[in-house]
Amino acid sequence: MSLTAIGDLQGCAARLDELLALVPASERLVFVGDLVNRGPDSLGTLRRVRALGDRATAVLGNHDLHLLAVAAGIRPLHDDDTMQDILAAPDAAELIDWVRTRPLAHREDGALFVHAGVLPPWTVEQTLALAGEVEAQLRAPDYRSFLATMYGNRPVQWREDLAGADRLRCILNALTRVRYLSLDGAMDLKLKGSVEAAPPGWLPWFEHPQRQSRSTTIIFGHWSTLGLVMRDDVIGIDTGCVWGGKLTALSWPARTVQQVSCPQSRRPA
Repeated sequence: MSLTAIGDLQGCAARLDELLALVPASERLVFVGDLVNRGPDSLGTLRRVRALGDRATAVLGNHDLHLLAVAAGIRPLHDDDTMQDILAAPDAAELIDWVRTRPLAHREDGALFVHAGVLPPWTVEQTLALAGEVEAQLRAPDYRSFLATMYGNRPVQWREDLAGADRLRCILNALTRVRYLSLDGAMDLKLKGSVEAAPPGWLPWFEHPQRQSRSTTIIFGHWSTLGLVMRDDVIGIDTGCVWGGKLTALSWPARTVQQVSCPQSRRPA
């Protein structure tokens, strides 16, 4: 068996169709999050991925969560958001319910799929269990109460005794937002640039020397300035489609890559 992992779409539906034409129709698909926002066709992208049914699994990214918060009235639209077409669609309620029932972490064929990262103390099994705690909140009838508490950058460091909103927020920030960590395992959720531009004392989450998940390959997105990363223990496949880069499909476990070029939909700030 093999599957194809696809990088951050961010509303680039036409590029998704172009990439899927290169993938066998029988191939399982795993999307690493950020299906929507900033690109030209968030609604078409969301409908396209949902229509794939059981063929596809999509983990949640930070932009997907932002869609949920905006739809619930928890957060306003940002000036550069391109999700209005989803909110105004006749099937908006069905699409929002579909998004909020997606996983935050997924294990298949010996790989772990997340949008952003995994904290150093977490094993793969613990990562899946912690993701499940947040997934249960998102899937609950009163999920809007959880959405109202999920924003914020603290706590920056994982502790087993974290509880309530702090615990869930820390899990969510690691799985959907983290890029850099300090040596003591604290997250900096504002750093976004390339590794070469990182301030002293900060390193990519996957370089942390105490990381307990190294025995399993983690396939992730979220970090367009990092580009394609191909290592034994991690594979990064956000290659900046919305920024005029490429949309990447990774065949797993073969580790072969197919890409399509993308017109620039957004310019970096």
